Amino acid sequence: MLLKTILSLVLAVGPVAAPATPDIPAAGLHSRLAALAAGRDITAGLIHVRNGRAQWSDAVGVRDLSSGTPAAADGHFRIGSVTKTFVATVLLQLVDERRLALDDPIERHLPNVVPDGGRVTVRHVLQHTSGLHDYMSEPGYSTNRWRADARFDDYTPSQLLKVAFAKGPDFENPGESWHYSNTNYIVAGLLVEKLTGHSYGEEVSRRILRPLDLRNTSVPGHRPSLPAPHARGYEPLPTTPATIVDATDMDPSLDWAAGEMISTTRDLTTFVTALLQGRLTSKQSLAEMRRMRDAVPLFRYGLGLQEFAIPCADGPKPVWGHTGQLIGYVTVAFTDGKGKSLTLSLNPYEQDPATEAVVSMATAVFCRD
Repeated sequence: MLLKTILSLVLAVGPVAAPATPDIPAAGLHSRLAALAAGRDITAGLIHVRNGRAQWSDAVGVRDLSSGTPAAADGHFRIGSVTKTFVATVLLQLVDERRLALDDPIERHLPNVVPDGGRVTVRHVLQHTSGLHDYMSEPGYSTNRWRADARFDDYTPSQLLKVAFAKGPDFENPGESWHYSNTNYIVAGLLVEKLTGHSYGEEVSRRILRPLDLRNTSVPGHRPSLPAPHARGYEPLPTTPATIVDATDMDPSLDWAAGEMISTTRDLTTFVTALLQGRLTSKQSLAEMRRMRDAVPLFRYGLGLQEFAIPCADGPKPVWGHTGQLIGYVTVAFTDGKGKSLTLSLNPYEQDPATEAVVSMATAVFCRD
């Protein structure tokens, strides 16, 4: 009982945050994050907020449950599907270079790769309106599930597409509906490689990471570990009594261009801020990325971008970015395109943190005049 009490105190308090500024509601954000740790929703939580030139970082919780070492605000984490925004940005840069067009059929650039590729376009792939079946919906292929020793298995993009295409499309006519499918971004990664002659990771590094000086963001390939410092990622198994397993290390090739990247809250804030300020693509390409269609009640979807409506007292305020979830890690990276940005990394503990908790932090950042 004493150990649990000590651990709960460490989880709730965590390390001292970076100095707050009058432009950022640091105390309120810290208390919201600490409440998640105290309630055993998360083992660690990292946050970075930008408001114009003002920036603030914080961390609560622990790096690992065994040592109780406080989590670090500059810790690395798996960003999951936020990877998609990086890949989409590279493809829109290639559109700007007239290497392809959004309404080009996939077959033109990747012949005999995608079934019915003459009707599936680049836009369909980036917006999840292609109908391509999600390989991660198949048993044993989801990195949101505990896979024991199989999490160290290697995969190639062609193996992942083979799993997806064995099932046939989710709907018959590309463009007629919306369905989130990681398969789309395996195709997108292959498009980058075919058009440039380089790995998609090399292009992400050359076109985004180096120009923005994102030194703590990486494309791990088959490397199973994360750079230090980082908080461990855990997963509760449905056993009696409940068992918590350490899911941190894994071969991320099962995610590849759909979700393998690693970053920090500061780096992701820099990325989404630069993107929505028009520093990475032409104005026309950014406008295409922000052309949204209805997806699910929580958000609308553009080209590698999600749009959320933050519920403010004076009416909903739109923000853009992406969320990511991969076993042991939940990521949120939003910006309003006007100077305010929020990035969160949460390590779930006994259950996933509630959406309402994330919304309350977004409200504190984006509803503030």
